[in-house]
Amino acid sequence: MQLSFLRPLYDRPGPWCSVYLDASRDTQDARPALDLRWRALAEQLAADGADEPTIAALDRVVRGHDPMPGDYGLAAFASRGTVVLSEYLSAPPLRDLAAYTPLPHVMPLLAQRGEQVAWVRVLADRTGADAVAVSAGGVPRRTHVTGRQTYPLRRVQPGGWSQSRYQRAAMEAWHHNAGDAAAATAELADRVGADVVVVAGDVRATGMIAAQLPARWQDVVVRTDAGSRAGGADPAAMDDVTVQTIAEVADQHVTAALDRFGTQQDVGAGLDAVVAALQRNQVDTMLLVDDPSAVGELWIGPRPTDIATAPGLLAAVPDPQRVRADAALVRALVGTDAELTVLGPDEAPELADGVGAVLRYVDPATPGRDHG
Repeated sequence: MQLSFLRPLYDRPGPWCSVYLDASRDTQDARPALDLRWRALAEQLAADGADEPTIAALDRVVRGHDPMPGDYGLAAFASRGTVVLSEYLSAPPLRDLAAYTPLPHVMPLLAQRGEQVAWVRVLADRTGADAVAVSAGGVPRRTHVTGRQTYPLRRVQPGGWSQSRYQRAAMEAWHHNAGDAAAATAELADRVGADVVVVAGDVRATGMIAAQLPARWQDVVVRTDAGSRAGGADPAAMDDVTVQTIAEVADQHVTAALDRFGTQQDVGAGLDAVVAALQRNQVDTMLLVDDPSAVGELWIGPRPTDIATAPGLLAAVPDPQRVRADAALVRALVGTDAELTVLGPDEAPELADGVGAVLRYVDPATPGRDHG
């Protein structure tokens, strides 16, 4: 998971108010219930020492957000009177939560986000296509493609002296339109760095589009005849295929990170080793088992690489702060352009301390390296 979207949280000083709230509008009394639960969280923040301008800024986001259908949640992070980041959650949080801490409490957000996959989906017929692209954690981009060829698009019934000519003309029109859709698809895929391209709809159109995509996208194309551009068509089947495909790619990302970690033969395993690697800007990807009950702490200084398991290990920092361990680890990852893979408890049951690191390089000074 790329963490650059969190960078604004570490470009300004704390302390931080972090809020997670079930904002679902699935019942008639949902809005009053949301107001009551938010009021309780706001009172908790005030009791913990949060300033009124920051709570007021959060109030405007919570009460003024555009509601979504179904069950969903909100996450918001504010400091010194400004909400720096707010996001919708695809499902309500495990529980409503408000924290007033030196660093933003981002781990619940990252755990729910999971492994991010950049994707493009194209819904095609023989006249053109509708495409949507989503970067890893980004905003959807949409495009509509109307093919250059509009006639003839249907092959004629057998019979008549002109049958073969019209058959060829129809095939050429389909081919040209598919080429236009393929070009638009490739442009979107390039823009978001797609991990997968789903081409859905008319079976002949999807085949032509897939065949005309540039070679660099051929290995990530998934074709399906689910979906239709016809008015009133039910998108459920196409959505199911898309979600399943994205989930499979996300699982592949996690497996690849675990495999890379495994080839290091336990180098970078455990909290001490990961902290030491972060101090040296040595971490490429950190593996972290999601544990909502975790209460471990680390010590930090002003720089992202100022991180240690004890204050005495930060000799150059005059006044180190004690913070949540996961908050300190994530800040160090963001500050060193490293990535994060969040694991479920059953995905890495033997990972020491529930944390490990895939390293950018390994040298003799790396903790855990076998010098024998």
